Amino acid sequence: MPSTREHYRPPEGAAPPQEAVAGLVARLGGQVLRPRDRAYDAELAGYNRISGHRPALIVVALRDEHIRVAVDFARAWGMPVGVQATGHGPAADTAGGLLISTRHMRSVSIDPVSRTARAAAGAQWHQVIASAAHHGLAPLNGSSPTAGVVGYTLGGGLGLMVRKYGYAADHVRSIEVVTADGEHRTATPTQDAGLFWALRGGKGNFGAVTALEFGLVPVPRLYGGGLFYPGELAAEAVHLWREWTGELPEEMTSSLALLRLPDVPGTPEPLRARLTVHIRVAYAGPPREGAQLVAPLRTALTPMLDTVADIPYTAVGDIHMDPEGPQEYHQNSLMLADLGHEATQRLLALAGSGAACDDYVVELRHLGGAAGRAPAQPNAVDHRDAGFALTTISPPAPPGATRPEPLTDAMAPWGTGLKYANFLAGPGTADCVPAAYDSATYARLAQLKAAYDPHNVFRLNHNIPPAPGPAPSE
Repeated sequence: MPSTREHYRPPEGAAPPQEAVAGLVARLGGQVLRPRDRAYDAELAGYNRISGHRPALIVVALRDEHIRVAVDFARAWGMPVGVQATGHGPAADTAGGLLISTRHMRSVSIDPVSRTARAAAGAQWHQVIASAAHHGLAPLNGSSPTAGVVGYTLGGGLGLMVRKYGYAADHVRSIEVVTADGEHRTATPTQDAGLFWALRGGKGNFGAVTALEFGLVPVPRLYGGGLFYPGELAAEAVHLWREWTGELPEEMTSSLALLRLPDVPGTPEPLRARLTVHIRVAYAGPPREGAQLVAPLRTALTPMLDTVADIPYTAVGDIHMDPEGPQEYHQNSLMLADLGHEATQRLLALAGSGAACDDYVVELRHLGGAAGRAPAQPNAVDHRDAGFALTTISPPAPPGATRPEPLTDAMAPWGTGLKYANFLAGPGTADCVPAAYDSATYARLAQLKAAYDPHNVFRLNHNIPPAPGPAPSE
């Protein structure tokens, strides 16, 4: 359990005095950045630039001890803390806070005998993918190889083989973390077990993770890629994919995206400024079987572009073709109980051909299989009853304007009532955090937050405030 030692706490929102900041700078040198410092903007810049946040201090962490020093300083002076590796999912304004940048802590090691990987706080998935591939192994990464391992996993990790192997969080073996009391802990199923449960699904609420150890799977190759259809075939393509998912083995994980990509450099020419349908497939089995399974998608409708083939796992990023450079977008989500004819028709009315939709991406991911089963080590990832995950990626609202009603709200009648935390990004999404968990899970997370971070030091995130009252025992 956390330490019970007491610390001085200044008034909420009070900036630390200059002499205190000078002391931190003296201790960590150029690793402490203020808004006036030349390296500040470059260190702050993340993948999703929607928030435009400006923390009072950035601590550039190069090793675990730097994280501990940063947490101790923030706690002592009442500063809220955020942690950023790649910045794919910003959710809170960091003004007045302390941001711990972990992007330089990028070590990765593979143990081929135990089929495990250890990734430091700032490691990205492409590093793990490349290292594991030397041993015929693969991690349970998501669509973007440049996403951070830690943030993705702490939010659950809905990956490209989720139907075969479940969520990435289901395969975590141990987590090294600095908690709000400045202690460096290793959480496992038998050590700080409550913390171990909460970290896997509870996002960044329980400390600054310094490293993860997680299991790998024996998948050296995939039958994967994408099928693109013109927007005028959107209704036919969506219904075809929906019906096709009904009889698939767990080795096949797929998704469908309605794309309205902007006419800007970097967007492939055939996809610019028009509606297209992108069906993505990842089959973790023999390519001949994969081709047989995909055949109905090729024969019922003629794709304008077909990239599905037998590929090494190192090419997994080519399946979704996520942009590599920085972006600016809102992201919202809704877990769907199922996707029947009525729900599909409603979605097409909202985002299909002729719809007044400005979302860059409206995506459906097929779940079920291992994603619907409880893991061997329980965690805080809910959604085991969802058949599909619906997510939208939307442009920023023009200055002075507000975003229209989210498409996910209009699809609520077919939802489970829950959202997916990793698919919430941008201003205002922090308010959606309770909807990412069922009531019992959220209540337990809030109680564990009270145990490990009673003053809510780690709150520049998808925040779960500590529950009032006594903290639970382990």
